[in-house]
Amino acid sequence: MVSRFGHCLNDLLYRWRIGALPIDIVGVVSNHFDYQKLVVNHDIPFLHIPVTKENKPHAEAKIMEIVESTSTELVVLARYMHVLSDTMCERMSGRIINIHHSFLPSFKGANPYKQAYQRGVKLIGATAHYVTADLDEGPIIEQDTVRITHAQSPDDYVSLGRDVEAQVLARAIHAHIHHRVFLNGSRTVVFPPNPGSYASERMG
Repeated sequence: MVSRFGHCLNDLLYRWRIGALPIDIVGVVSNHFDYQKLVVNHDIPFLHIPVTKENKPHAEAKIMEIVESTSTELVVLARYMHVLSDTMCERMSGRIINIHHSFLPSFKGANPYKQAYQRGVKLIGATAHYVTADLDEGPIIEQDTVRITHAQSPDDYVSLGRDVEAQVLARAIHAHIHHRVFLNGSRTVVFPPNPGSYASERMG
């Protein structure tokens, strides 16, 4: 599922195409049409489901119909910019992975990288986690950071942030599909990859 930021989707499609991420992508759901052509060109079904306050229950019902009709085992929020309902989070517990910048809760809201630049942070990063009813506070699967300096601009922050988001999300999915992630209350236990699969997980 994706909205208008395509870096994670592009990265996942590339890894899938070269065999670095051994999954079957049964479809891409979006509330916008920005990436319809990209998805269709990969011979993957694209499903447009607009979401508003008024139609959110109906939209989520359609999403669940897709999940069930395609026997989807994992939903990936590849920068999908809508909060899922508590009901959907509970129904899909342990089966939805989200990615976000690691500035939460320090830099909430719009333009987190601009806020980070203004505060002079020295590290930026990303967190991949299972989705729960507690917004962006689900069990963490994978995290990473990249060091930055005062010489870099807010645009540099965004570029570096996108790179680390894509890598962290791919590693989290890789760990999940290889059954290396075990939920333990509000935490996870993540076993290291087999030596043969490590290179594909670290591929940037």
